[in-house]
Amino acid sequence: MRQIGVWGAGTWGVALARMLAHTGSQVTVWSPLAQEVEELSRRRVHPHLPGIQLPPELRFTGDMAAACTGKELLLLAVPSPFVRETVRKAAAWLQEGQIVVSAAKGIEAGTLLTMTEVIEDELNQAGAGPVRLAALSGPTHAEEVALDMPTTIVSASSDPEAAAIVQEVFMNTCMRVYTNGDIRGVELCGAVKNIIALAAGISRGLGYGDNTKAAIITRGLAEITRLGCALGCVEQTFTGLAGIGDLIVTATSAHSRNNRCGELIGQGLSPQEAVEQVGMVVEGLNALPAALALARRCGVEMPIVEAVDAIVARRTSPAEAVKELMGRDKKGERLHPLNG
Repeated sequence: MRQIGVWGAGTWGVALARMLAHTGSQVTVWSPLAQEVEELSRRRVHPHLPGIQLPPELRFTGDMAAACTGKELLLLAVPSPFVRETVRKAAAWLQEGQIVVSAAKGIEAGTLLTMTEVIEDELNQAGAGPVRLAALSGPTHAEEVALDMPTTIVSASSDPEAAAIVQEVFMNTCMRVYTNGDIRGVELCGAVKNIIALAAGISRGLGYGDNTKAAIITRGLAEITRLGCALGCVEQTFTGLAGIGDLIVTATSAHSRNNRCGELIGQGLSPQEAVEQVGMVVEGLNALPAALALARRCGVEMPIVEAVDAIVARRTSPAEAVKELMGRDKKGERLHPLNG
């Protein structure tokens, strides 16, 4: 029986932990919140996954050592702003050669590192033995994974063997896993698509329809692809599950926190009010500063991302931002990713 540790007891971490427990792994979920550990252990139901019963063999703990020691694979599923802090807590308990999989989606502000790069940087600073890193990303709402709905996802790593091990661990009758060696491209997609989903939500909040949403998704993908190719990523990654697949589901689904937050902003709420109403972390807001900094560093034009930033920072209204986007200079629809 595989021994797996999960860092984070949010909806995504618990949905994956439940799936892994049902497919024969012994899973221990760590949370820094004692009350969360106690309630999940006792009630066996997650507050944001109503009606989903958690298997009795799924363990919850506040002890990081118990979540790390002797585990074949460790899954990081905390919000992106807490990745570095969580890895710092775990560093003393990691063994050389363990596989650490990031299911977090973001880019760290300031350093502009992806989540696996943050993990590696923090472990290097701690002097911890080298681990094998992978990222898990794709069109995967926790609410549907917890209901065992057919889902596809990408296991990305520069270590092909590690990617294949992650594929084997997570593959089952409800989840099909593909491998990809372009880990930076996969992680970039996971972070920036949340910003485009905010834009799609804003358009809905303004009362616009499917034409607008399709335009935002298509041109948003062009922006993500331009940035990724400028950073040396593989172009095909952006037309795959981690790219267009995850962008579609995040920009269109009622489950999407980013889409819902954007809709509330489009209806006139402040970003803070919108986040409070959503009631969970909205990763697109966290990713904005780093995405803009990367775009400027690479000299890449990202007008939709810039417009979302202007709206969030209250420099312009959603309606004015739309006027500015529609009034940009005429262009041809160039197919090469480095052209706008």
